[in-house]
Amino acid sequence: MTSVLVTGIGELVTNDPQVGDGSALGLVTDAALVVEGGRVAWVGRRVDAPAADARTDLGGRAVVPGFVDSHAHLVFAGDRGPEFAARMAGEPYAAGGIRTTVAATRAATDEQLTAGVARLVAEMRRQGTTTVEIKSGYGLTVLDEARSLAIARGFTEETTFLGAHVVPPEFAEDPAGYVDLVTGPMLAAAAEHARWIDVFCETGAFDVDQARAILAAGREAGLAGRLHASQLGPGPGIELACELGLAAVDHCTFLTDADVAALAASGTVATLLPGVEFSTRSPYPDARALLDAGAVVALASDCNPGSSFTSSLPFCVAVAVREMGMTPAEALWAATRGGARALGRDDVGRLSVGARAHYAVLDAPSYLHLAYRPGVPLVIDTVS
Repeated sequence: MTSVLVTGIGELVTNDPQVGDGSALGLVTDAALVVEGGRVAWVGRRVDAPAADARTDLGGRAVVPGFVDSHAHLVFAGDRGPEFAARMAGEPYAAGGIRTTVAATRAATDEQLTAGVARLVAEMRRQGTTTVEIKSGYGLTVLDEARSLAIARGFTEETTFLGAHVVPPEFAEDPAGYVDLVTGPMLAAAAEHARWIDVFCETGAFDVDQARAILAAGREAGLAGRLHASQLGPGPGIELACELGLAAVDHCTFLTDADVAALAASGTVATLLPGVEFSTRSPYPDARALLDAGAVVALASDCNPGSSFTSSLPFCVAVAVREMGMTPAEALWAATRGGARALGRDDVGRLSVGARAHYAVLDAPSYLHLAYRPGVPLVIDTVS
């Protein structure tokens, strides 16, 4: 295998406290790393770097681990721009718009859906994202959920079955029948293409008993669980996620003291999605309360056509710093190592020995510029 010395790194974020300055980010200045076989083989100060077969010099730029986007809905068709405009004019957000996307997605061809995912994944990569989770949830039939996941599997190993997104119109009078479909034929068709199962546990979607049943069925089928909860208002979903030991519970917009305590006491990651609050004019989640309590926090894009049509984790980092009480260091960690934790991964979200050599090169001297210069395309190279 050919080894490559990447040198001239003005500031390297390793996300390993045992490397560099001892902080959570494990900062190393005037740094270098050696990549061999797609993995980090060595990391440290430039002056201590070993020899390698090839060499590249980054000219003093900062390097951060590739962003890990642990919540995205990329398999869809159609456009909901007018819905966004209506919200900006004062109309409140409700989950019912999902059904608009369901109709368009069902009508789309596999080729159209695949092209849409490819476009969004390419957008993400240009902005430094090297790992992305992709959910189904806009098909809501056995065939459409299975094909959505098969398409997603062509782009990532982190695929999530979200047949329990909303109850589709044809089951409006029989939600129990739809739960039976999700936990029966739909799950059987989807499981081979998925690693995870997810439920939108919210008023207007699925209640806590339905969520519990769906997650249990997924577990029996070999799928690990995650959950949407407390996006539209307080509810029991966060405590359910902690009780069941789910990898992550996402949104967490409306947190109670009990929710914060449960998250702090559990291994469940609180995945916050600031693009949603930006796009829906909802209140931002209290990241500061979670962090101060000792909970693990991740940041993700929730890229979807309705409530958060952004593919940019740098944007989410900047919003989290400005609106959610996070420091730049906390927000970067949450969008990299936090996202990896939400996916149960130790091989991404860090740049220490043994990790995958997934990283973003910033046209800036420090990671601080991700929040300091919001909206500026600082990522000039993404390596994975």
